[in-house]
Amino acid sequence: MSRDVSGRPLCGMFVDMVSKGFSRFTRLRPCLLQNKTGCSYVRRAFTIRPLDGVRVLDLTRVLAGPFATMILGDLGAEVTKVERPGLGDDTRTWGPPFVGEESAYFLSVNRNKKSIAVNLKDPKGAKLVKELARISDVLVENYLPGKLDEMGLGYKQLSEVAPQLIYCSITGYGQTGPQSHKPGYDSIASAASGMMHITGPEDGEPVRPGVAMTDLATGLYAQGAVMAGLLQRQKTGRGVHIDCNLLSSQVACLSHIAANYLNAGKEARRWGTAHESIVPYQGFRTKDGYLVVAAVQINTNTLIHLHIPNPLHIIYFKYNMMFSEEPTAEWLRRFEGTGVPCGPINTVQQVFSNPQVAHNGLIMEMDHPTSGRIAVPGPAVRFSSFECDRPTPPPVIGQHTIEVLRDTLGYSDDVINQLLASHTVTQNVVH
Repeated sequence: MSRDVSGRPLCGMFVDMVSKGFSRFTRLRPCLLQNKTGCSYVRRAFTIRPLDGVRVLDLTRVLAGPFATMILGDLGAEVTKVERPGLGDDTRTWGPPFVGEESAYFLSVNRNKKSIAVNLKDPKGAKLVKELARISDVLVENYLPGKLDEMGLGYKQLSEVAPQLIYCSITGYGQTGPQSHKPGYDSIASAASGMMHITGPEDGEPVRPGVAMTDLATGLYAQGAVMAGLLQRQKTGRGVHIDCNLLSSQVACLSHIAANYLNAGKEARRWGTAHESIVPYQGFRTKDGYLVVAAVQINTNTLIHLHIPNPLHIIYFKYNMMFSEEPTAEWLRRFEGTGVPCGPINTVQQVFSNPQVAHNGLIMEMDHPTSGRIAVPGPAVRFSSFECDRPTPPPVIGQHTIEVLRDTLGYSDDVINQLLASHTVTQNVVH
C-alpha cells in the first residue's frame, strides 16, 4: 500500500497534504490506461499535478520571477499575480509585436495565472496582499531589498502572520552585500558575471546572448528553490526565506569556465561557436545556411565516409570553404550513421517547423480573452503521471481582482466596491 511521508496509508479518494501549510485537500482522479498489448492496468493511480492545492502569490514582473511562477503554475499551483493598477507588468508594453493589446513578450511567461490589480502604496492595498500571504504557501517577489519591508510585506513581517510561507526574493545581487542596493537587469548581470565576456566572435567585442539567459537561469533556480522549500516545510512545518539573485545564478552557471580560472588561473576568452578544447566543435557556413559539428572523437573511416581527403582538414575546417560547397541537408545526410554528432543552425521559423518540437509539446495554444488564439512555448519537462494540456491564458490586468477578493479572501460586495471606488484595486471586465 502506498504511504505518505509520515508513513500513513493513502486511503480513499483524498490525500492529506501532510504539512501544516497544506491543510487543503485535493481530489485525486484515478486513470485507467492500456498497454500496447491491450492489457489494462492502472499505470497512473492518480492524475494529481505535483503542486495542486499550492497557492502562490506572485509579486514579480519582467522575466526571471514571472518565468519561475509560470513553471509553478504549469505544475498545478494556483498563481495570483499582483500588478499595478493601469500599468501592470512592465513587459505588457514591450513590443512590437503585440497580439491584440498584449505584447508577445508578456504572453510568453504568464500563462496559468490570475491577475489582481492592487495599489501597494495604499495601506489598504498592502493590507489586502498581507491577507493573501497569510493563506498562501509561496510568495515570490523581485523588489529591491527593503522595499517590501517599507510596506509591511517583508519576510520577517509576513512570517509572523504566515509562518508556513515560502518567501522567495529575486534581486540583482542578493539581499546583503556591497552591491545589494543596485537594481537587477539581465544585461548588466550578464556582463558583471563574465557571461558577456566569453560570448561573441573570437576577434570581436563581447556580445549579449540572444535571449535573456541570466533572467531565465535565475527563474529556474528560483522555481527549484521554491520546490525544495516546500519539501523542507513538510519536514519542519515552517516556511523559509530564499535569496535568489541574477549575479549568483549566472556565476554559478559559468561551470567549467569558472573552474578553469579558480584551479588553473586560466582566463577565459571568446571562441565564437568553437570549443576551447575540442576540434571540430563549432558552427560552419554551408551552401544554404549553417551547420554545427561536434566531433568529440573522429576516425579515418569517418573521414572517408564524409569524402574528406586529408585529416588535417578536420583541424582547419574553419579556414576552408569545404562546408560551403554543399547545402546543409546534404551534410546532414553524409554525417548520418558516422557517429559524429551534427545539426543545423535553425532559424526560429525552422525551429517551430521541426516535427520533434511539435512532438515534445513545445507549441502551446490557447484562447486569450482579448487577443484571440495565441501560441507560446510550452513546458520543457513532461511527466508520466499528468499532462500540462489545460493551460489558462495569460490574464488581462486585474482580470480576477473581484474574483480573488470575493472567493479567496471572502470580502463582501460592499467592501469590494469601497476598494474599487478608492482606486485601491481595479477590475478589468473581460467578456
